Order: sequence, then C-alpha cells, then structure tokens
Amino acid sequence: MASSETAPAAGRQAGGLAPFLRSQMRNIAPFLTLIFLSAFFAFASPSFATLDNLGNILTQVSVTGIIAVGLTFVILCAEIDLSIASIANVTGIAVAYFTLQESYVNIANLPLPGAVAILLAILLCALLGLVNALGLTVIGIPSFIMTLAMMQIAAGISALLVRGQIAYKVPDLIATLGSGSIGGIPWIVIVAAVMLLGGHLVLTYTRFGRYIYMVGGNREAAEYSGLNVKLILGAVMVISAVCSGIGGMLGVAHFGSAQQNEFDTYLLDSIAAVVVGGTSLFGGRGGIGNTIVGLFVLGVLNNGLDHVNIDSFLKILIRGLILLAALIINVYAQRLREKAAD
Repeated sequence: MASSETAPAAGRQAGGLAPFLRSQMRNIAPFLTLIFLSAFFAFASPSFATLDNLGNILTQVSVTGIIAVGLTFVILCAEIDLSIASIANVTGIAVAYFTLQESYVNIANLPLPGAVAILLAILLCALLGLVNALGLTVIGIPSFIMTLAMMQIAAGISALLVRGQIAYKVPDLIATLGSGSIGGIPWIVIVAAVMLLGGHLVLTYTRFGRYIYMVGGNREAAEYSGLNVKLILGAVMVISAVCSGIGGMLGVAHFGSAQQNEFDTYLLDSIAAVVVGGTSLFGGRGGIGNTIVGLFVLGVLNNGLDHVNIDSFLKILIRGLILLAALIINVYAQRLREKAAD
C-alpha cells in the first residue's frame, strides 16, 4: 500500500519539476555557464584560481557593472539604450575638460573647481538622458533609433571638446575613486558594488521598482491600472545615462586618460552582461542579480582566455558565440512563457 501511494506523489513531483526548470532556464543557464567557465579555466591555468586574480576580475568588470546598472532598468522596461558608451565617453571627457590640465596638453579647456567640474559632468549626462527620454516618450521615437542618434550626438560632443587630443587630469575625488584603493580593495570595485546593491534594492523593495516590472511585463495593463508609463520610461532613460556618466568619469580616472572612442567596447559589454545574466529583452523578467551573474560570466571568460593564451581574434569570436547562446535562451524562454500563458 505504501509503495502505491508514494508512486503518484513521486509522479506529481517529477511532473512539477520540468515546468519549474523550464521557467527558470533563463536564470539557471547563466549560473551553470559561470560554474563551467570557472572550473575549466581553473583546470587549464594554475594562475587563474587565485585571490589576486579574483581581484583582477572584479576590477576589470567594475566600469561595465556601473554602466550595466542603468541599462538593466531600461531593458526591464523592454527598451534599449545604445548611447550608454558614448555618454560614458563624453562625461569622462567633460570632467577632464573642466579640470586644469598640464601645460603639454593641447586642449583649450575651461578649468573649474573639482566639485563644479563633477557636477557639470553629471548634469551633462543627465541632460543627454533627458533628451533620450523626451524623444522616446513625447515625440514617440523608438528607443533603438533615439539612442542610436544620441550615440552620434554624444560622440560629436566628445570630438568637439578634445579635438583628437588626450586629457589626463581629473578632479581629485574622481581620481581617488577611479584609481585609488582602501585596505587593498580598489575604490572602483566598491563603487560598482554599491551601485549594483542600490539598483537591486530599488528594483526589489520600492514602488518605482515594481512599476518598472509592471511596465516591462505588460505595458497596456500598466496603463490601464493608472501608471504613468511615459514618466517611468523617461526616468529609466535618465537613470541609464547617469549611471553611464558615473562609469565614464571613473573609467577615465582608472585608465589614466580621456580621449575619443575610449568606451566604444562598453556598449556590447554592458548589453552582454545584462542579457547573458538572464534579464529578458522582452521586459519584466530579470534584475540586478542576473546582471551580476552576467558580469562574472564575461569577466571570467575574458580573464580566463588571457590566462590560457587564446588568440585575441578567437577571443572575440567566443564572446560573440556566448552572447548568441544567451540570446537564443532569452527568446526560447519567452516563447515558453507565452505558451504557458496560453
């Protein structure tokens, strides 16, 4: 009797496990990828699995992590921001432009006190984000097109400010946060961790965070429930620009220079971190936790490939293949979700 009663229960448990795994595939796959990559590189290179190298990985993904915080907000609303790298670049250049440079730097800039330089740089990136927001919500330009235009606008401002030259000095606070450390921990890692934590808390425990998930999950339902969808979309575009600007300022200090096209690779890196981590491109699913996993996947991959001396061109190919796999999982998970809803 006991065996006949437990068999149906086991069948129900088994029947319930498969749908659960399918529904969580977007979250499980990135985590398994991270474990696999970490194990593979630890086996392939003794120098990979060390505390010093972990510190290197954290430092390497810090700027991407700061930028990806704002991008996570945007993608959760089922929008995209292609201007993040250009806004990061122009903000980093702007904070250097308003800082007194050495005599050998051939830039006709406008030196101001450090606090004023930082404030103006943040206002600049917020203004560019506001233009994105107005284009999206007031004029009705799709975010893909609007931010593509802003990418060019921000790149043009960068070119006008430095005119092909390189600036080196930034305000002391930015220099400390970008290249200094405390207790052996780089400040830029701490800033990235604080911003990721802040983004997680906002998305998880605030009304604004719930509204973001509602807008991304079902925009029409959000409108019918009385939410100001345009205001929320505009807010996430500004948040994305400000996060990009902060990443740009600290990145300039970390790299030691401000110049044109310095952050071009961060567009793909930031999008990859969010998407590889499992946040849905269709909105309403994912979050900062997913982005953190995505950051570690990219960080481990890039760092590990350096440790095993993979050809640099092959490294780009492998990154592209992993991003493609993440996109396939993302789309497939969305189809499963729609099928379950039907």
